[in-house]
Amino acid sequence: MNEPLNIYIGFDAVETVAFHTLSQSIIRHASNPIRISPVCSQHFKKFFNRPRDEKQSNEFSFSRFLVPYLNGYSGYAIFMDCDMMMRTDIFDVFNEIKPSSAVSVVKHDYKPSQKTKYLNNIQYAYPKKNWSSFVVWDCSNEKNKKITPSFIETATGLDLHRFTWLEEEDIGSLDIKWNWLVGDYTNPPKDVKNVHWTLGGPYFKEFKDADFAEEWFPLREEINFCKQS
Repeated sequence: MNEPLNIYIGFDAVETVAFHTLSQSIIRHASNPIRISPVCSQHFKKFFNRPRDEKQSNEFSFSRFLVPYLNGYSGYAIFMDCDMMMRTDIFDVFNEIKPSSAVSVVKHDYKPSQKTKYLNNIQYAYPKKNWSSFVVWDCSNEKNKKITPSFIETATGLDLHRFTWLEEEDIGSLDIKWNWLVGDYTNPPKDVKNVHWTLGGPYFKEFKDADFAEEWFPLREEINFCKQS
């Protein structure tokens, strides 16, 4: 692969450190060129201005679906929530991709274990919850060309997060290890590929002892590293 893989990460100022630490975890393990871009609402005001919904727990709840548009409806791209940590080569995920899939996700089937999450946000339950938190997009798939800024501005949250513009057979399935929900899933296997602190990451005091936190803190130190003479 010569062209960099575009990876889009949701950005919210309330957990800025999460974005940068996730980026470092991807850089550390990647075996091919990558290009990391923040999905930051203030960058999109010229073409996307959906008002914030009271149910949104972060700034990128809806702007995440801009990925095919941002990628010029061409090639593959990955979206990730910022409250994650990559533990393996992100290119390994393509070993699980079917060419016919418009998107590929971990198809979670669960009910949230808590009624609230970080910063006292309500933890809503709905079908296909967290499917959209880690998405491998085939941006060139004809069905994804429907996902324009104007479509995203007017579609309901449930329609977007449940990928209702697609048929079920258009949604490819990834191993659960690519989106391991800390707190909702217990007894994690040793080879979890991508940790997701959906209830709250170790950068929040009340979650500093969450599963995999012992790996996150040294990673945070890496983003502050500078060799001294």
